[in-house]
Amino acid sequence: MDYRLTPEQEGFRKEFVSWLEKNLPEGFDPEKPRNYNTPEEHLVAYKAFQKRLSEGGYAGMHYAKEYGGQGKTIIEESIVLQTIASTCMELRGPGGITFGMAVPTIHTCGNEEQKRKYLPRIMDGTQLWCQGFSEPGAGSDVANVSTMAIRKGDHYVVNGQKVWTSIAHMADHCILLVRTEPETTKHRGLSYLLLDMKAPGVDVRPMKQMTGEAEFNEVFMDNVKVPVEDLVGKEGDGWMIAITTLMFERAIGDVTMASSYEKMMKRYFNMAKTAKRSGKPVIENPVVRQKIAHHYIETMVLKYHGLRNFSKLIKGGVPGPEGSIGKLLWSVPNPMITNDAVMMQGPLGQVGEGSPYSIGDGTWQYAFLRAKGNTIEAGSTEIQKNIIGERVLGLPKDASRAVVRK
Repeated sequence: MDYRLTPEQEGFRKEFVSWLEKNLPEGFDPEKPRNYNTPEEHLVAYKAFQKRLSEGGYAGMHYAKEYGGQGKTIIEESIVLQTIASTCMELRGPGGITFGMAVPTIHTCGNEEQKRKYLPRIMDGTQLWCQGFSEPGAGSDVANVSTMAIRKGDHYVVNGQKVWTSIAHMADHCILLVRTEPETTKHRGLSYLLLDMKAPGVDVRPMKQMTGEAEFNEVFMDNVKVPVEDLVGKEGDGWMIAITTLMFERAIGDVTMASSYEKMMKRYFNMAKTAKRSGKPVIENPVVRQKIAHHYIETMVLKYHGLRNFSKLIKGGVPGPEGSIGKLLWSVPNPMITNDAVMMQGPLGQVGEGSPYSIGDGTWQYAFLRAKGNTIEAGSTEIQKNIIGERVLGLPKDASRAVVRK
């Protein structure tokens, strides 16, 4: 496939770049990964920016207008997302789960009433969503979900706990995987609900990370009522809908992630030219140049793997397990890239944000700490390797796991 833009698509890209330059928030610094001191500030900025995108005609490019979209193609959607990723990814940050998981799942698996009820309010920035899959006993093994939902008349009563729920403390709604049929096999007994995070009985408890932030949360549900009309699909469809969610998460995400990594590599390269060790710019060190080249190659591999999967979407295909490859291609290198960036600073690598001696005001130190979560979130590295082995390469299931199942 030829990935070059047509003249019309290039014209659209330039048009959006021009619009974006005029509509970034006042004082926003594209070179600074963190422009906001608190999650509340970040949330306000995200919702305001998403509203601007919607009003400007750039929200949900490939979704129908009746759902708050623009009725264009996924090519325009990709152009918008890649441009944002290479310019102001932070403004889009809180909406990653909303647009990467909730929107495509509701659009693909939800009924007409659900699509008209939720999608327009997501597109204009009114609603932010989180994902309620992981539990203390069901991390990457989603089928082990034990949170119960029992139907009583026109609603379900939900009891249970979720953990590692990103941005749950800021979210308005949650895509929630629950168990509705405890007596059947674990894969068949799951259902998929749309949960109002402000409903009585929902208790969100933030979990502080070593970065100082509380991005992840525990979510406890005590007799929470969810209307029956917020069941996606049918009872027992939860497993297949959850798989759909996870596949869509990575369908266009790898291309977008690659754009943000290209921006990061430019910052990395510029620091190598300005930072000094023993009185000389570190870029003159052949070992440093070798690492820069290695990390740039990794970024390009992620980019073209993402484009290969993206081409499948353009042709009308459905995202497949190949997305697990992309997850490894961004989650494994990032801790190494950020580690090398900190090491490049020498003794000043120990100096973080707020010090006049820090390089880049602690940007790389923060990124190094945050990158530790990459190989766990969105499916751990170990689980992704199993998926690739079994579902992409067609290898037999691991013998020890087979014995456990038996």
